Amino acid sequence: MKTTLNHLPADKQQEILAITDIIKEVAKPEKILLFGSYATGEYVDSDRYVENNAVYEYQSDYDFLVVTAQKSGPEYVLKNKIKNRCREFRTPINPIIHDIDYINEGLSYGQYFFADIIKEGVLLYDTQVTEFAKQKELTSAEKRTVAQDYYDHWFQSASRFLDFAHFGYESALANNYKLNDTAFQLHQAAERFYAAILLVFTGYKPKTHNLEELRVLAKHLSTTLYQLFAFPPDNKGEEHLFELLIKAYVDARYKKDYVITSEETNDLIKRIEKMKEIVGRACTDHISSL
Repeated sequence: MKTTLNHLPADKQQEILAITDIIKEVAKPEKILLFGSYATGEYVDSDRYVENNAVYEYQSDYDFLVVTAQKSGPEYVLKNKIKNRCREFRTPINPIIHDIDYINEGLSYGQYFFADIIKEGVLLYDTQVTEFAKQKELTSAEKRTVAQDYYDHWFQSASRFLDFAHFGYESALANNYKLNDTAFQLHQAAERFYAAILLVFTGYKPKTHNLEELRVLAKHLSTTLYQLFAFPPDNKGEEHLFELLIKAYVDARYKKDYVITSEETNDLIKRIEKMKEIVGRACTDHISSL
């Protein structure tokens, strides 16, 4: 674990330290670690490119592991407070918040997401009151078994919801039903495909139904997967389509004013079919490499 940001430009160091101060004020943490591409130096500050006549933009996030002394309510509450305080920064902020017992439990049974952060991350703040547990080392065969189990469960679950969405779509069109249930099924398929790739590659997924949060966390695992909803910055239609999918978890089930057209639903079905293909290929290739 590193303790300096010397591998980064001065302006990035200043931003990260300023964000660290905000996290300290909001979360009162035990430890703060920078992880991901800014910790390794392999970040992309901003990259706009054209592929298949579409304009895409890719930018690495500032990823922080925020370690608290104990669980004190939903993580998303602290996360939203931190992100709201950090709106002035151009680089997106991605804080992951867990208590020390949760992290140490994961380390004790060989959870390598946290182990990799501790190994490759940068320690930005430490009260030195708590310590990380020693990680259980898994053999290659054990890692492969764990990854395969994750894949079998989550990929199959996602595929079932996608099948339900196909059936629901045809039934809704035939009977002139609303497409809200189909939108929810597509949300569930997408959430589970994201869970599959995250768990197969890292052994970790956050406790959230927010597809944008899952998409951001998985962006470094597959650029192709990220591009699936990496709409051009000025394309409001693409942004609206992804918002319909995000809101389907709650609004499609409980709000009368949620409306999705047959054309939008069909487009989302095609996207989630493509997601299935991308995730399936990425996961099977990764499992074979273990």
